Amino acid sequence: MNTKTFFSLSIAFAFLLGTSAIAFAADSMSMPSAQTHGLGKSLPPRWEPAVHDAPVNSFTSFQKAEFRTGDQPDAVVIDAEGWIGGDFQRFWWKADGEQETKGAKVGEIELQGLYSRLISPFWDFQTGVRVDRHYRGPGQRTTGYFVIGVEGLAPYWFEVEPALFVSEKGKISARVTASYDQLITQRWVIQPRVDLNAALQDDTKRSIAAGLNDVEFGVRLRYDIKRQFSPYVGVTWRRVLGGTAGLVRRSAEDISTTSFVLGLRAWF
Repeated sequence: MNTKTFFSLSIAFAFLLGTSAIAFAADSMSMPSAQTHGLGKSLPPRWEPAVHDAPVNSFTSFQKAEFRTGDQPDAVVIDAEGWIGGDFQRFWWKADGEQETKGAKVGEIELQGLYSRLISPFWDFQTGVRVDRHYRGPGQRTTGYFVIGVEGLAPYWFEVEPALFVSEKGKISARVTASYDQLITQRWVIQPRVDLNAALQDDTKRSIAAGLNDVEFGVRLRYDIKRQFSPYVGVTWRRVLGGTAGLVRRSAEDISTTSFVLGLRAWF
């Protein structure tokens, strides 16, 4: 990433932080008047004015903190996210990455900083920036993106997270993540999860072709020691699709892999 791009992303990130701060202040200022109790009418005689609080809360979640082994190289995988803000407007951060445990240092990390606005009781609109870094030994590649998407609960309590990305080179891609928690007992939970990636244009540097790129399906069985602390085991299957599969074949890599995972899910 050149200096100009890095500076632009820094400005965008600072703008998001400033926007979030202004939004929090706006939430507080938009509270109903103590004299009208939010109904446009004066308080009854001898009633005390209502207290309208606008607390700033925070949340952090590790959806995946696991060790992966199988057809793919052994690796440590992290998928975490969190937010800080009020009921309607928040600043979100997301971190996703993996680090191989053998041989040369090989891995990738993805970081996102997002402004989020509640648009319905179960859905947030999100926009911000994303920075990816892929590294293999001494070589590395860093790419910046503009992000726009939503996150929330679909009918029947499916957690869904579709997002659109525009890279600093103008290339457009998309991702959809969906998962569902099925209780077996009050402590045993099985979670199927699907991750689907697509691209609008070819990106040969990343071995990506236009169209559907890959799909990953995973099933994890966890035990809730507490709701906030749950070890799990699982299996994942990944398949490269379309033109991307041809690019992967030419690099002598497998287009279909199965892996086993052992990890921890936690939130606080």
